[in-house]
Amino acid sequence: MKDNIMIKKFPNGITLHLNPKIDFEQLLEEIGAKFNQSRNFFRDAKVALALEGRVFSDDEERLIVSSIHANSDLEIICIVGKNEETERNFVKAIQKVEMQHTDNYGRFYRGTLKNNQKIDVEDSSIVILGDVYPGCVVTASKDIIILGGLYGEAHAGVGNDESHYVVALEMSPEKLRIGDFRYKPKDKPRWGIKPKVQPKIAYVKDKHIVTEPITKDLLEYLPF
Repeated sequence: MKDNIMIKKFPNGITLHLNPKIDFEQLLEEIGAKFNQSRNFFRDAKVALALEGRVFSDDEERLIVSSIHANSDLEIICIVGKNEETERNFVKAIQKVEMQHTDNYGRFYRGTLKNNQKIDVEDSSIVILGDVYPGCVVTASKDIIILGGLYGEAHAGVGNDESHYVVALEMSPEKLRIGDFRYKPKDKPRWGIKPKVQPKIAYVKDKHIVTEPITKDLLEYLPF
């Protein structure tokens, strides 16, 4: 088992080095056993997950995440790819947001919004640890940070404040507003977990809402 699965911790996440030669069912069983044995070591941390050693389908990746959830207290926020710079920049952005929330009484919501749920936050920003499904709505007077997919509607800067922004691991909204500006996606929302996507940020630039991948240069440009 040690040769088939190796776990390596890194800041804000873990990497699984997996044997490419064994059957997936056997691998899945050993992943469950490995994390069950390490349950007390990881405890209830929230982490990103990287998979190395072989290529998996979307369904196989979901089965791996389900096995980890069933055999540990870990919360897998997202599956990340090999673009380390992008992931570092995303972590940097979230850390800045968290420091901001300490000063501005930001709020956290743990869980996925579904079945037309709505969250309305006044005088604050919000961090959502989960997805926002189609038909669901998140509004905040300040910023919105989604550690998951945005497939529903988000409105940041309620009260016509265009200085705020929306961040999501998967930016595919039905509707998006910042202040009094509206963003109309060119493509239909892609509902569902899409592994190895690039985190994006939406903000107002030249009187229009733009969405861009989170990069080092962009983080330095933005006023947060």
